[in-house]
Amino acid sequence: MTTTGEERERGFDHTEIEPRWQRTWDEADVFRIDDDETDPEYVLAMFPYTSGSLHMGHVRNYTITDAYARFERMRGESVLHPMGWDSFGLPAENAAEERDTNPRDWTMQCIDSMRDQLTEMGFGYDWDRELATCEPEYYQWNQWLFKQLREEGLVERQAAELNWCPSCETVLADEQVEGEDELCWRCDTPIEAREMDQWFFTITDYAEELLESLDDLDGWPNNVREMQRNWIGKQEGASVAFEVGDYGEVDIFTTRLDTIHGATFFSLAPGHPVAQEIAQQNDEVSEYIEMAEQADEDDLDVTSGVFTGEYAINPATGEEIPVYVADYVLTDVGTGALYAVPAHDERDHEFAEAHDIDIVQVVEPTDDADADPEAIDVQEAAYPEDGVLVNSGEFDGLESAEARDRFVEAFDGEHRTEYNLRDWGISRQRYWGTPIPMIHCDDCGYVEVPDEDLPVELPEFVHTTGNPLDAADEWKHVDCPDCGADAVRETDTMDTFVDSSWYFLRYTSPEMEEAPFDAERASDWMPVDQYVGGIEHAVMHLLYARFFTKVLDDLDMVDGVREPFTNLTNQGMVLGEDGNKMSKSLGNGVSPQRIIEEYGADTARLFIMEAAQPEKEFAWSPEGVQSAHSFLQNVYTLVSAYAEGEAGTAADTGNGADIADYVAREIDATAANATAEFEELRFNHALQAVRELVSLLRRYQEATTPDADTFERGLATAAKLLAPVAPHAAEEMWAELGHDDLIAEAEWPAAEAPADYGMERQLVENTREDIRDIVDTVGIEDPQTITLAVAPEWKHRVLNLARNADGNVVGTVMQDEELREQGEAAADFAKELAGRAQSLDEQLPPEREQAALERAAWLVEREFGADVVVQGPEEADPDLVGKAGPGRPAIDIAE
Repeated sequence: MTTTGEERERGFDHTEIEPRWQRTWDEADVFRIDDDETDPEYVLAMFPYTSGSLHMGHVRNYTITDAYARFERMRGESVLHPMGWDSFGLPAENAAEERDTNPRDWTMQCIDSMRDQLTEMGFGYDWDRELATCEPEYYQWNQWLFKQLREEGLVERQAAELNWCPSCETVLADEQVEGEDELCWRCDTPIEAREMDQWFFTITDYAEELLESLDDLDGWPNNVREMQRNWIGKQEGASVAFEVGDYGEVDIFTTRLDTIHGATFFSLAPGHPVAQEIAQQNDEVSEYIEMAEQADEDDLDVTSGVFTGEYAINPATGEEIPVYVADYVLTDVGTGALYAVPAHDERDHEFAEAHDIDIVQVVEPTDDADADPEAIDVQEAAYPEDGVLVNSGEFDGLESAEARDRFVEAFDGEHRTEYNLRDWGISRQRYWGTPIPMIHCDDCGYVEVPDEDLPVELPEFVHTTGNPLDAADEWKHVDCPDCGADAVRETDTMDTFVDSSWYFLRYTSPEMEEAPFDAERASDWMPVDQYVGGIEHAVMHLLYARFFTKVLDDLDMVDGVREPFTNLTNQGMVLGEDGNKMSKSLGNGVSPQRIIEEYGADTARLFIMEAAQPEKEFAWSPEGVQSAHSFLQNVYTLVSAYAEGEAGTAADTGNGADIADYVAREIDATAANATAEFEELRFNHALQAVRELVSLLRRYQEATTPDADTFERGLATAAKLLAPVAPHAAEEMWAELGHDDLIAEAEWPAAEAPADYGMERQLVENTREDIRDIVDTVGIEDPQTITLAVAPEWKHRVLNLARNADGNVVGTVMQDEELREQGEAAADFAKELAGRAQSLDEQLPPEREQAALERAAWLVEREFGADVVVQGPEEADPDLVGKAGPGRPAIDIAE
């Protein structure tokens, strides 16, 4: 609807109302939650990294949780909705280097700026619970928890081949290496392999539970659960020992023990101990291992390898098979050694072809398999499927699954479970992170920093290449806590994912000085009921948070809380207007600050929530922003006009009671519909229902002088339903309607649709559509009277029998004595229904159908400019009634 000049004058000024209501909420402690609350609704967005400015992805994420938190609060729930800062990390260190400052000052400036921006967006947080992971008050508990995990045997220091980013000059966890090209997750630099001593959390101790409990996370997206299953990578198989030259038995792990008779060579990873021993005596092997350790992944292929001169004994055949060192065998997968069956593994096949190794088929398709055994040529390509054993001696004819079981005992093996998941290396060679609370003494080894000396605070920042803490001589040289001798602090800091693995627990008691969190309160308030954040954290933050929560429960720090997040939503990306990801290089970014200044926070929030469901991506649309802005202004002017006594000036149509009844039912239905959609986070559907209600109220106002109570209830309901998404405008409307309290604390509208509302709505929509079809088909230009005749009760009786007739519609109907009195009419109607028996829906009885049409008659009158007459079967013309069916009134249009 076009906004008039008068309405524009009545419209609200977002630059005035938004700061005012933000101050009001703050003064009233609307979003503060008391420590003594019992099991509040815990709503949380993944806290932001302190970049200094919000982008549209942030705005979307935080609008989702804020809207849901406001919704639950209005429903009478106590709500915990906190905010904090993921404030350690390399970007701040780099920014400080570029600006000749230090990471702390830079980070604190960013926090202040982002806090102001979040406030300007109207997000309702309990700021009393704010935390920043870079504050010693927080990270001392990272250090304390490190020590607790170490006492439980969950911390190890070990040498390992690790992912090294030469640009960031630090180690990366496997989860931080992205794509087939193996790039650093932060800077897209190709990673290198380095052997280093590192601190590890042994997350693999929890691999089985992390995997199994995914099945119980019904509130998580299936794709996230599947990503974690794949990352954990459970494999059921068996281990068998092969005798390798003079080096003794070497264990292998395989999931295909049924193929062992086809093993024609043996492979060792370059890092396998036996390969390292052989290299000491074999220059060619030594050179290959050195090359493999230094090479990038892209420099090697599956055919890369070197013959060692050694042979292994195949325990199934007793034959000698050549031993190779090959880069495609990974040290940290399985045992780092494998027997190779070129006939039944694609990588083994490629290697065998390149090195002229025999290919022997030992499995062929079963009789009922799709593949034709005659068409299988393993010399050309591997056949990797299960099947029936051949060329396997006494075991020929066994199916693969049975053979795998039999061979474990036959070849002195053992059943075994392996995981792709690796222990979590937490050491980072950077400054801006939590110092690892360990001290190295030449005599005592690694010694923990005593609790009374925590936190180990970061020293003053040193501008240097490499690890800045190595250059902090005064800080790192200390006395050994055990013997008092000269010692050196650990100069690595913790992976910042440690910070985010338990921060949601700290929100329950952020000021606590004796422990990381209050155990009793955390046990009551956890788990988080609704968690929202990006899909990019599916196998990093989310997996680590699950691990930490299980460990903390085992440490009796929370009682029975094994999973941190009950429901998880991954918000989709906000794309640029061109449909591409927003980026500086493409110049398609949109500044939230500019939108707030031009249109207001409510407009940005409303547009984002209307554009798509939270998990879907959508493109930024200036037209959509303008639509959201105009809608809010129009709703406000409707409220303002009513408040000034201008509810309606239309002439009384004489059916005002019917119209008021129709509108009242639509108000109830809208509240019920929107409530259900809010519960499922389908905000766009809920907001569409609000738009339809507002449109209905405008038409009501134009059709007749509205019933004051009904009209005001409709306006109040619209304001309440908008309040979670557009809270400032909703508060302004609430005040205009004369309320002294805050809508943020008001009671959510009653959410129960009228009985049979769905059938009524479908009846009205179908009837209006049928009238349109008649007008268009016949070419009626100026209808004067539209008569609607409701079907008689006997036709409804036929419908109900037909819906339960099990196929014999006519026979069932004609067995009814009362219907037989209708003669041919009943039989003909039964035949008509029999043709569509599978799609017969329940309909309203005649008297309620008539009442529903009478209530909605004004909508037809407004649409077609004609008088509308609704008649029951007794009063209508019999010929017209004869054309009516249940849910499909007969229609007569007079010009």
